[in-house]
Amino acid sequence: MKNHIQKGDVITVPASAGGIASGEGAIIGNIFGIAAYSAAVGEPVELATTGVYQLPKATAAVLTVGARVAWDNTAKNINVPGTGRFPVGVATEAAGNGITSVAVRLDGVGTVAD
Repeated sequence: MKNHIQKGDVITVPASAGGIASGEGAIIGNIFGIAAYSAAVGEPVELATTGVYQLPKATAAVLTVGARVAWDNTAKNINVPGTGRFPVGVATEAAGNGITSVAVRLDGVGTVAD
């Protein structure tokens, strides 16, 4: 195809304010992804938009397998969906109160909830 740019499961975007560390979740516009490497603000960075990743979790959040999850960009962690949180996918493991990370399957799409 003459108009094909890239597959879409990994996209290249400029790093947002403050830059990004390898493996960190980031919201760029209406895109959520996991950084493939560290990049300073404005530098190109590859974000994985699909796949399963172990991500930091809000310690008080209780998640079941298959529960919808959202990214809290202020706290930089996974939480239950709610106001101001960006839906990112589903939990692929249970994670109770006090657990600090959870495996998440990214959906590749989302918008911040109002």
